[in-house]
Amino acid sequence: MLQGVIFDMDGLMLDTEKLLLRFWCEAAAEMGYQMEKKHVLSIRSLAAKYAEPKLKGYFGQEFDYHKVRARRKELMSAYIEENGIETKKGIRELLVFLKEQGLKTAVATATDLERTEKYLKSVDLLKYFDKIICASMVKNGKPEPDIYLKAAEELELPPENCIALEDSPNGILAAFRAGCMPVMVPDLDEPSQETKNILFGLEEDLLKVIDFIKKMEEKEK
Repeated sequence: MLQGVIFDMDGLMLDTEKLLLRFWCEAAAEMGYQMEKKHVLSIRSLAAKYAEPKLKGYFGQEFDYHKVRARRKELMSAYIEENGIETKKGIRELLVFLKEQGLKTAVATATDLERTEKYLKSVDLLKYFDKIICASMVKNGKPEPDIYLKAAEELELPPENCIALEDSPNGILAAFRAGCMPVMVPDLDEPSQETKNILFGLEEDLLKVIDFIKKMEEKEK
């Protein structure tokens, strides 16, 4: 029985993955590394302790992950301060619908709490969420299940009664491992067959997720 929906943030609700892609590459280039789209996509939603060895595997042990990441944050923050953040199609309509249905909502994101709240406030979405869970609040970030288990616990719901909305394979894997119902809304690329095998649903945008949930609720009646 569906009782709650847990949302990833970057690339799902906010159109920020394209900015992460751009500024990871720019920050790395400043320090002499030719980072490409495939490298950035491989670390989407990954906690730092998983992303660092992955990038060192590409660029060598001398790659200063924390220095490049800090510079990426500077560049991205400056861009957002000047240009703001775009939301993804259908997010507001979906959140209003969920509240009307009496379903609980949470955010489960690798982004820190301060920036998460700042970003969501800036687009007037923070008010729709019952709980905000960030990777810093759990032992292991995505693709481990901790953040989804914590979000379900905070909502006082069984994970199996929660849809998890994600745009990245790492996030989908985390939700699947937690026992949630993983629904993917792809952003920068399409899911592999491996990812498709663990999906509960696959929708092209968040408006379509409304229809998906309506069908679920019809079946439950």
